[in-house]
Amino acid sequence: MSEPPHALTASARGLLRRKNLWLPSAVILGLLSFVLSLLYLGANNNPVGSMKDLPIALVNADRGTQVAGKQVNLGEQITPQIAQDPGSKGKVAWKQVDRRTADDLLAKDKVFGALVIPDDFSASVAALGGPPQHDPHPPTMTVLTNPAAGSFGSSMASEINRQVVHTVSTQVGQELTRQLSQQAQPHAASGSTEHPAAPGAPGAAAQLMIADPVKAAIEEGHPLGDHSGLGLSAFFYTLVLVLGGMLGANVIHTQLDTALGYIASEKGPFRTTKPVQHISRVRHFAVGSVLMVVLSMATSALAMAAAVGVVGIDASHLPQLWIFGTCATASMGITALALLAAFGTPGPIISMLVLIGLAIPSAGATIPLEALPGFYRFLADFEPFRQVVDGVRSILYFDAQAEAGLGRAWSMVGIGFAVSLLLGLAITRLYDRKGLHRTAPRTPAPQPAPQPAPIG
Repeated sequence: MSEPPHALTASARGLLRRKNLWLPSAVILGLLSFVLSLLYLGANNNPVGSMKDLPIALVNADRGTQVAGKQVNLGEQITPQIAQDPGSKGKVAWKQVDRRTADDLLAKDKVFGALVIPDDFSASVAALGGPPQHDPHPPTMTVLTNPAAGSFGSSMASEINRQVVHTVSTQVGQELTRQLSQQAQPHAASGSTEHPAAPGAPGAAAQLMIADPVKAAIEEGHPLGDHSGLGLSAFFYTLVLVLGGMLGANVIHTQLDTALGYIASEKGPFRTTKPVQHISRVRHFAVGSVLMVVLSMATSALAMAAAVGVVGIDASHLPQLWIFGTCATASMGITALALLAAFGTPGPIISMLVLIGLAIPSAGATIPLEALPGFYRFLADFEPFRQVVDGVRSILYFDAQAEAGLGRAWSMVGIGFAVSLLLGLAITRLYDRKGLHRTAPRTPAPQPAPQPAPIG
């Protein structure tokens, strides 16, 4: 017999009056909003101010030149000044290498960019101080970008390099102006009026060039394809893998509980409940883990099919991308299953905080780790998202080189898988030994009360 409508209304009003319904929901939702806002905005609030030891290669290829019978090498003079500049001390980690090593560092994701002083730098500067040229060639310094290391980090390195070029240009311009002024003084002292300009005096256009002589030539040090999301496709692909593991664990856990009759299955208005089949916590976790590992093979393949086959992102080493994606998804899923086994109902929220909330800001996928506050750099040492994004980035952008982060990524994914599996088995075994089962123990059927003997 169904309840009348007014009874249902009264029941709903009664629920809304319960403090134990409002208070936990308000606390949980409020804390989630506060913590996520703190984590995400705290990581990205001031990346320039938080920057510490951003790696940039510095190459001096200058061969020098002869000026007034003396060997001059401006590159050797400028390089120490750049590396020891107080303004970049502690913020930039200059790596003074040759051009070949710089290219190798760019190709292995070891630097965010490079600044190259070319081999004709001294000669091109000296030419500006000589006789006027019909088509003067301005001195240049080459700024190499590395968008594969992250578009934001590459942009930060490029901006730093452009500022260095401007500073060098100002210093060189002041020295050239001083030298030309000294050259013009003897001519002015001779009192000659036949030629108003000295033989070597620069014209107005040349004077402007001399005031700011050094130009920055921007080039891609490690080019990316047009379908790489400006270096962000690795981040989004990693996000798919991590969500696949976390959400997959929740789906598997729920489906397993439904199959065992622990919870009802609801599809729209239809609700079914299966007979309860008792199973230990250890076996429940073990069955879920096996499902997670096997299904990760399919989810990784489908994620790759959508990204590469349908969307068309630039990707190579597809078998390795599938295998790594499978292992990463399985590792994330086992971690989420272990948290579900340990904490029960709060498990999905805790796994979301561990695998998403704390992980994304400390992944170094959008903002480089060197531009994050110290707390996030600490998290990056063990948070799983960072390890996976390094591996995916190496496969997609850096020819799957172990030195470009893939080796460490494989190690950390393996360690995370093993630790989560052992932790889940240890916790569930402890709960079983203490008799903390997920279902009520079987109770014998109630026996009918004995009937009193008839009075004879």
